[in-house]
Amino acid sequence: MESKLVDQFHFSSTVSLHSSNRWWSGDTVAVVTGANKGIGLAVVKRFAELGLTVVLTARDEERGKKATEKLREEGLGNVRFFALDVSKAASIKTFVSWVETTFGGLDILVNNAGVSFNDIHENSVEFAETVIKTNFHGPKLLTESLLPLFRLSPSISRILNISSRLGSINKVRNHNIKETLQKERLSEEEIEGVVKMFLGDVKEGRWERKGWPQIWTDYSVSKLALNAYSRVLAKRFEGGRLSVNCFCPGYTQTSMTRGQGTHTPDAAAEVAVSLALLPPHDLPTGHFFLGFGPYNQSRL
Repeated sequence: MESKLVDQFHFSSTVSLHSSNRWWSGDTVAVVTGANKGIGLAVVKRFAELGLTVVLTARDEERGKKATEKLREEGLGNVRFFALDVSKAASIKTFVSWVETTFGGLDILVNNAGVSFNDIHENSVEFAETVIKTNFHGPKLLTESLLPLFRLSPSISRILNISSRLGSINKVRNHNIKETLQKERLSEEEIEGVVKMFLGDVKEGRWERKGWPQIWTDYSVSKLALNAYSRVLAKRFEGGRLSVNCFCPGYTQTSMTRGQGTHTPDAAAEVAVSLALLPPHDLPTGHFFLGFGPYNQSRL
């Protein structure tokens, strides 16, 4: 992802059920991961309000079911729940099979599930492997497993990865790593190599002097890898019927920020849903969106 945000992308941040640009219907299936609370739950609610069929997934089955029941009590009966732990391959396999059997496919995937074990002003890498597994390897495996199920709907199918500006390439101080990730023909194997290098540096206790991001280091590297993978995937399907973009919701009031932030999950979700539901003629691919309208946009 380029560190400089190169242009402005203008569109309404409020999507209407009766929008003239509406391309979706009640048969449009959107999957949202990590959705029992925070931004994920707000995204599910907004999708459901707009009439899509939404799959709310959560690692904790009890919490996921409670969140789904609450939405149904609010009159949103178009929400389904399925337990999904993106850090476990077996859980992903079971979920993908259920999606195929239940819906035959999907149209939108919002990779929102993520973890961080740092407080706002802390920077420990004690749980680096778990962070990388949940924030990068999990979404990647889920995405790859679902790719055959994205259907040729009336519009382009969409993947929106909830990411972070902390995963910007300019946060990396190691020249060799930056050079690798900025390659025009970057490969998934090279991304995996960077991640493996980071985990090796953590294991050997040399990560602080190796030029990795200085803030929330493990979380930043996980988002750096997710952004890079999103760029590779977008190029793979460029000109096809699948759009892949990333969105940084900014400093949002969630459990990850201990309730601190400049805006609510609902505000962040409004932007995310607006991006996911862009009309086909306005829908880019391989882009990183940051902030609130007009939206800063850069190529990944």
